Amino acid sequence: MRHQWRNLLRYSSYLGSIPQKPYSKIASFHQINPNFYSCTSNSSLLSLNSSYSWPNSMNFLLGLFSPHDSEAFKCSREDLVIKVSFLKDELLKYRDDPENVDRVLCDLGSPLFACYVDGSAFVELLKQLHKFPLLAIEVFNWRRKNADFTCPISPEEYAKGIRVAGRAKDVGFALELFTEAFNNRCRTPSTYNALMSAYMVNGMAEKCQLLFREFKKEQHCTPNIITYNILISVFGRLMLVDHMEATVQEIYDSRLIPNAFTFNNLIAGYVTAWMWDRMENTYLTMKETSFGPNIDTYKLMVRGYAHSGNLEKMEEMYELLKEHSCEEDVVLVNTMIAAYCKSSCPNKIEMIDRLLKLTPESEHRSWLTVTLIRVYAEEKLLDRLEYIIDVAFKNNAVVTSKNVMREIITAYYQHDAVDKLSSFVKRAERAGWRQCRSLYHCKMVMYSSKGRLEEMENVLDEMEKLDINPRTKKSLFILCTAYSKWGPKCKLEQLVALMWKRGYNIHWDKVPL
Repeated sequence: MRHQWRNLLRYSSYLGSIPQKPYSKIASFHQINPNFYSCTSNSSLLSLNSSYSWPNSMNFLLGLFSPHDSEAFKCSREDLVIKVSFLKDELLKYRDDPENVDRVLCDLGSPLFACYVDGSAFVELLKQLHKFPLLAIEVFNWRRKNADFTCPISPEEYAKGIRVAGRAKDVGFALELFTEAFNNRCRTPSTYNALMSAYMVNGMAEKCQLLFREFKKEQHCTPNIITYNILISVFGRLMLVDHMEATVQEIYDSRLIPNAFTFNNLIAGYVTAWMWDRMENTYLTMKETSFGPNIDTYKLMVRGYAHSGNLEKMEEMYELLKEHSCEEDVVLVNTMIAAYCKSSCPNKIEMIDRLLKLTPESEHRSWLTVTLIRVYAEEKLLDRLEYIIDVAFKNNAVVTSKNVMREIITAYYQHDAVDKLSSFVKRAERAGWRQCRSLYHCKMVMYSSKGRLEEMENVLDEMEKLDINPRTKKSLFILCTAYSKWGPKCKLEQLVALMWKRGYNIHWDKVPL
């Protein structure tokens, strides 16, 4: 696998080293009709009068091929984002009112979109409505109704609309847009990739693969590296490692150049399949590329090492991540906390507390809260245990494991905190936590040790209300031990007779009559 990647990297470097003939492609522009460029936003550069002749100035030619990250492009891009952001804010004010949404789009959207006939303004609007997919679909439907020959829907607009529909879990609408784009001769890799992505995020792996096969039969466009990245992600989610690696071989055979997404999707697939060696080898290969690992790579590696229990490398990757990003990923931090909870690291409580400071209580998932309850109970840290139990009740987290409940009981018992245990049991009953006889037996033993016999007897009534049989051998023996120590003797004699009648074997030498 790693050998294939090395060959692919050598191929990419070979492509970059091929000498180009000077101005070989530039000369062909003299045969191009200037009217072809009339749709560009910088119309002042391309006059359409018949007397226009192409200048031979090298500066002019360099201007035509200047990269998009030039200062002028950045300024125009920032200006576009600001304008679209204002339109988005106006739409969000009326997102529950279709009539006003339509009015805002007509009054503010139409003039803005007319200034960007390439569809970049509309694509940016859909991008900014990322968290509001239903509103984005409504906006796209408005665009479809108001499209005409002067401002037709571009392939990129269709592609973005298909992705939005996929995010909104409306695969039918995504397919409808794809079909419409196909009929309008907007068959591009971006539209195919968008529908494949919609199938992927909705768990329709078979349809995604079927669409890929149809895409390969296309004569007007061919799959690109984004297409193969989607396929790798699909196979990775299904833990089909052989298919995933076969796709990598197909990238190699197609002479496409992998990018960071290719490697990240591979690493994600290996993490899902718990194949730690291949995960690490892919990361090492990625370090040799020109682009190298990025923030997403480090997050994947942190998650992989956390699941594998390699805490040292997990911390190492986390430090690399912090060098590249100041924002804390709550989900990632929760994964690291869970890794420490499962470990036998001597300072794991200290590391857990350090990580907990990075996440607000509201972001604690139920599974993580229950895991923390188990860890604090095992370590007999009663103050921390009670705090995290309060968080669990507040966030409606429910403990369903009998073993976790027994760990909680043991912590209260070892701290001789019968009143705190009694309060916990009542709250656990109301919250629907797992109920077991051990909870009530522990209360009885602790009340008995303090001579609080009336409260001990009340526990039997609590058990009956919950349909827990209070007259088991263990329950009666706890009562027998309590009465033998504190009295009264008449109750002890009654219990002994009852236990004798039921045939319970009792060590009579331990029960003074």
